[in-house]
Amino acid sequence: MLNSARQWKHFAAMLAIGDGVMAIIHPSNDAEAWAAGPEWWNRSMRFFKRCPTLTRLIGAAQIAGGIWWALSNETPASPSGSDEQHDLEGAGFS
Repeated sequence: MLNSARQWKHFAAMLAIGDGVMAIIHPSNDAEAWAAGPEWWNRSMRFFKRCPTLTRLIGAAQIAGGIWWALSNETPASPSGSDEQHDLEGAGFS
């Protein structure tokens, strides 16, 4: 289970990246998948379904934003590599 703010941010970044990829690959299907909720939202999703190029551009922005957000939440690696060793040991690899 996700139990830290860092894990939740990483999870949200993965969702943004994945949805962005789906918007690029199949924009009308991606817009249709999100067409549930209030009428103003459904109108927006119908608009994006009719505008695949715009949907793809937004998808590319989602990917870039998700990658930026994920990387901005990473802690810098130590020069000695001790953090990586600690991570491996904590995961059961020694």
